[in-house]
Amino acid sequence: MVEKIGKDSALAREALRAAQRFASERAGSMGAGPAAMGSLVGTQPVTSSPSASSVDFGAALDSGIQQVNQKVLDADSMPLDLLSGKVNDFHEIAVQLKDAELSFKFAMEIRNKLVDAYREIMRMSV
Repeated sequence: MVEKIGKDSALAREALRAAQRFASERAGSMGAGPAAMGSLVGTQPVTSSPSASSVDFGAALDSGIQQVNQKVLDADSMPLDLLSGKVNDFHEIAVQLKDAELSFKFAMEIRNKLVDAYREIMRMSV
């Protein structure tokens, strides 16, 4: 379970990097330096590295959303599997339901952070 959250946190880091790149590009066109953008997200500005630029943010986001959706769909089918006899252990159902719930909450927090970053960028004076 912890490993899965750790993998998903890479998605969160990449989302913050993309928001910082967008903010620094926008600030660069407005005359603000990249140091001002570090306080926007709460971290230091991201420097470009070969590994960071090779990750497609859209594909990573889409993959993460699909994984969360699959966990939720699997968790929804678990009670029916218990009734049909495919799953004998109630604890397995409880674990999968909690895993799906935590994954969904984590995805919602990432969404909230992205929306907050977007709103902060839109509040910047030109």
